[in-house]
Amino acid sequence: MNPVFKFLLRLASSPRIDMQEDYQWVRKMQKLFSSAPSARYRILDEKIYSINKDHEIPVRIFYPKQKKHPEPILYIHGGGWVTGDIDYYTRACVNIADHLGRVVYSVDYRLAPENPFPAGLEDVYRVAEVLLTPLEGEQEEDWIIMGDSAGGNLAAVVSLLFKKRQKRMPKKQVLIYPVTYWDHTENSPFESIKTNGYDYGMTIKKIQGFMELYSPDLSERKTALISPLMAEDLTEQPETLVLTAEYDPLRDEGEAYGKALRKAGNIVNIHRVLNSVHGFINYPTFTEPVEETLKVMDDFLNR
Repeated sequence: MNPVFKFLLRLASSPRIDMQEDYQWVRKMQKLFSSAPSARYRILDEKIYSINKDHEIPVRIFYPKQKKHPEPILYIHGGGWVTGDIDYYTRACVNIADHLGRVVYSVDYRLAPENPFPAGLEDVYRVAEVLLTPLEGEQEEDWIIMGDSAGGNLAAVVSLLFKKRQKRMPKKQVLIYPVTYWDHTENSPFESIKTNGYDYGMTIKKIQGFMELYSPDLSERKTALISPLMAEDLTEQPETLVLTAEYDPLRDEGEAYGKALRKAGNIVNIHRVLNSVHGFINYPTFTEPVEETLKVMDDFLNR
């Protein structure tokens, strides 16, 4: 790993950073570095009403330079259920739309701690339900659901809920370094929590802080609605691609979820991006982890 980059990661891994106190500062920094919509982006901002019509859920639609495939992608951004928004993920969604040749819908779900679990999940589920359900007389479309980190968690949970409630399932799902388990302390059963949890930007202290902001109730965090690896039934899930980062604390639990899906009879690809860390989906397209990831996604979606 580049020594300068590794030094910056260590600065970002400072134990002084406490997400329960510093999340608003992180949001401000993300706003500062966000890619605001501009004329060079082919986007459209829309809104979907919540199920009880008490609030609107923003959805940004990204159109590729060249549309090559009919299946749209529903993208759910990361940020620990606490940070991140459609502006911060504009570059990532533009890259995905252009390189995969598909329209991307990015959902701006409510964030904790102002709106703790299950608010964000309800928003994502509502948008997925509306988009995946054809209007009367319309032909059914094949959809892809995709998300990174907490967004990968929400994508996995939405697929579980769709199966449980007998909804029409996404054709495929792509989970990018997803959160799948409830324990991110030294007591975790996953080795990557111990080996990668201190020096690579995303620390176990940050992850634990995010989870406690999302759901202060430990017993709630142990359920499949927050920890999909705890689900009793993983059958009949979409064909799945799990992407993990070599130096990510979440690496092993993401791969464990892929293996659990496979054991339950699902078709699953698990791909570890070497020499990479948590959050790489937001890097520029010319960086090796993003180039590799987009190629792996393209191969998976087009086969």
